[in-house]
Amino acid sequence: MTVVVGYTPSAEGQAALDAALEEAGRRGESLHLVNVGQSDASNDPKFLDEGEVERLRARLSAAGVQFEIEQLVRGRDAAEEIVDAAERVGASLLVIGMRRRSPTGKLLFGSQAQRILLDADCPVLAVKATH
Repeated sequence: MTVVVGYTPSAEGQAALDAALEEAGRRGESLHLVNVGQSDASNDPKFLDEGEVERLRARLSAAGVQFEIEQLVRGRDAAEEIVDAAERVGASLLVIGMRRRSPTGKLLFGSQAQRILLDADCPVLAVKATH
């Protein structure tokens, strides 16, 4: 089985990764990290550059869990990509980070986290970053 984590280089992404590493270790499962970029990933602050990928590889290796890092740039919505990845790898758990948004922000921009919570076929652990 596998724990899947939706990751962005942010406080929310870091909180999700911390929780996913803890769950993978506790369960004795592998970790599948998903990072989604927009069609122009070179200008997307949520998409990991090579240096960030290498730092993540070092951290995950040091944690002692088997892992895979998947970066997707297909122009699809991040929530859709993360849910699809969880289904594809047969995730036992999907971990996402959340941030506080105003009601207006949710109305205007939707909520990736809400879509993941509603669409995922496996349990979802949503964590907030501590500030």
